[in-house]
Amino acid sequence: MNDPDVVIVGAGADGPATAWKLAHDHGVDVLLLEGGPWHGNEQWPKPHADSGGTVSTDPDDLDGKLLDEQFTHREADANDPTYGYLRVGPADHSRAPWFRNLHQNAFIWQVGAVGGTSLHYFANHPRGYPTAFNDQPHWPFDYEELVPYYQLNEELTSTQQAPMTGKEEVFIEGATNAGYDLIETKNVTETGWRPQANAVEVPGRETSNGQPLDADYEGSFSYDDGFRGDTLVGDHFQGSSTPVDAPVRDKARKSSNVGYVPRALDTNESSEQGNVALRPNAYVTDIETKEGAGTLEATGVTFRDSWSGQSQTVDSDTVVLAGGCIETPRLWLNAGLPDDGWVGKGLTTHWFDWIVGVYDDETVADINPEGEHMDPYVGQNSAVRFEKPGIGGMEDIGMSPGLVSYADYLFSQAGYSFDTEVDPDEPWDTRGYVVGEELKRRMSNYKQTKALLILTDDLPRQNNGVSLDTTFSDEHGAVPNVKWEPHPDDDAKRDELSRIAANIHKEAGAEHVHRCDWPPLLLHMQSSMRMGEVLDSNAEAKNVNRLFVADHSALANGVGGPNPTNSGQALALRTADKIADIYF
Repeated sequence: MNDPDVVIVGAGADGPATAWKLAHDHGVDVLLLEGGPWHGNEQWPKPHADSGGTVSTDPDDLDGKLLDEQFTHREADANDPTYGYLRVGPADHSRAPWFRNLHQNAFIWQVGAVGGTSLHYFANHPRGYPTAFNDQPHWPFDYEELVPYYQLNEELTSTQQAPMTGKEEVFIEGATNAGYDLIETKNVTETGWRPQANAVEVPGRETSNGQPLDADYEGSFSYDDGFRGDTLVGDHFQGSSTPVDAPVRDKARKSSNVGYVPRALDTNESSEQGNVALRPNAYVTDIETKEGAGTLEATGVTFRDSWSGQSQTVDSDTVVLAGGCIETPRLWLNAGLPDDGWVGKGLTTHWFDWIVGVYDDETVADINPEGEHMDPYVGQNSAVRFEKPGIGGMEDIGMSPGLVSYADYLFSQAGYSFDTEVDPDEPWDTRGYVVGEELKRRMSNYKQTKALLILTDDLPRQNNGVSLDTTFSDEHGAVPNVKWEPHPDDDAKRDELSRIAANIHKEAGAEHVHRCDWPPLLLHMQSSMRMGEVLDSNAEAKNVNRLFVADHSALANGVGGPNPTNSGQALALRTADKIADIYF
């Protein structure tokens, strides 16, 4: 596509949603540029070894069986931050990941590829708390205006209640015993627990070939043999390509490469809709502008082919940044665009923690007589959650054994557990790293161990965020400096949620509760280019016309604590309508 109406920078969680809405509803031609690889596309059969094609516009290029080959169920294949297929870096795996300068005890967990970080997320799709929007002084419109976009996004991503397994039954027992009520609305204003809203299709009561799906089912979990929906294998953090053999668009978990990219390419088959082209391995290095009537105006972008190293400029009527909370402000600053003091600032990440409960066999068997144990790797990664608007929330978690052991016992800022004192008034028994023989003993009890992930409502602060490193550059310009430190108010809210989580474990009968006390994990990043500061109420840059932001960085805060994908995509869909209303 040589003359697009709109260029979108980034094909992660939000860029493809914006592209689909612009083309499908408004007849706008869109070029999507993605710096990372594209898995499951016949144009790139070996995405980490060969450069492959240059652009894809045909939905028939998508191949689900090819995606099955590229996404294995092995944890290290996917999640190794240096060499895994879910890393942030160029498609060419002989080259290093993209560097971010992070001078603190913290970890950044993202994915650079078509689908972005939605490739390794759990597909949790709760809505943000209404109070997180309506009570923020800089947020420019009412929560109610976002609700129709939430509804549309939930429909397109098959968002529904995840099926319960043993670990969720234990959580519900603890939450109920602790006095918390079931929440029955998607727009949460009260404290309580509720089923997890997941963008994962669930199987029906029988396969499409008529075989009953129950405990006695002995058939294949292949799409070709009639299986539909998720197989409950719990591999979502590895990319999840189930059901096996299914076309890309029929994979159960609706990461953006599954939920929106096929829909966006489908618009090319209609003469009444716009066209969408997607080019991976195209890292945007500059935003082109011209002087307008008293202000700058975006006119296109320059990108660098990450295989050949050659650069190319593309003109467009409008530019949309959707590279995420680190890459979007980095590109803005490297392009030399105006900085009013909030570009890259106000980064939020939910101040996480991880509270682990270990149960004996009899306790779990009493709660769940049919299963007798929890098997954290069975079922969707998270199917139930707790909410406390104004403070944050938590979700019940199950993951593959290596990842969960790392998260349970080896990611801490508290020091070694044998050397870390615990206040007798606190509801956890131990805190910090677990090592040696004790680590082996606890890992051997994997089937009766589960964790609750704390999701704190941290507020945006100007001293947290992304700036440019003044001493080090790579082939794309100055590298990003990233900083996030909690405020004492955030610490207090995290402590409150951790006590609630420990109490839920105790009320369910846990024999031992361990608090990990995580250092900052930059996973749920939001608000580094926030509306009301850098952007106006349409998500258009205040200081550059025809330049929009449509990713999680446009959110004004951390949406209160709930996982941000549903909110980011809903806002991106709204932004697409605003772009069309103003310029097309």
